[in-house]
Amino acid sequence: MNTRTKCSWCIGDPLYEAYHDTEWGVPVYDDATLFEFLILETFQAGLSWITILRKRENFRKAFDNFDYKKIANYKQDKIDALLKDTGIVRNKLKVNATVTNAQAFIKIQEEFGSFSQYIWGFVNGKPIKNTWPTLKDIPATTPISDALSKDLKKRGFKFVGSTVVYAHMQATGMVNDHITDCFRYKEV
Repeated sequence: MNTRTKCSWCIGDPLYEAYHDTEWGVPVYDDATLFEFLILETFQAGLSWITILRKRENFRKAFDNFDYKKIANYKQDKIDALLKDTGIVRNKLKVNATVTNAQAFIKIQEEFGSFSQYIWGFVNGKPIKNTWPTLKDIPATTPISDALSKDLKKRGFKFVGSTVVYAHMQATGMVNDHITDCFRYKEV
């Protein structure tokens, strides 16, 4: 039995706990991984993260391992096939947004050299280490997520409201929102 203190949101589900213990909050600078998390977060809007996490491998298969260059060129037949795929969330607006977001992602890479340089610029290139004592203290949005959301929308991204963007920032380690007594707090 694991007796280490961890963030309460993940406790009770082995998949959730493994994600928390190994991925959540770890700084990500790789464009491919940043894109994967961004797309998963957009599909999560209105749903629980565990729902998306359980379908993650299906999403990877369905969306060509999140190859944004391929996704940017999806045609209607591929979109129609995705909408019939019971292994993913079959939301027409979100599937179409994935194609749009891939195209906007590539434009940002062209402008900034990488998506990583662009997005990490919002936190001056290094993670913000918060000091939240409890889960209830953690905000759903911040002024930075508000600004990033607004800029992404201006650049053509869809389903990137401030709450989705802040969840992305948490997942990819742009902010460390592990509670202070969580064993991962100091590790990330």
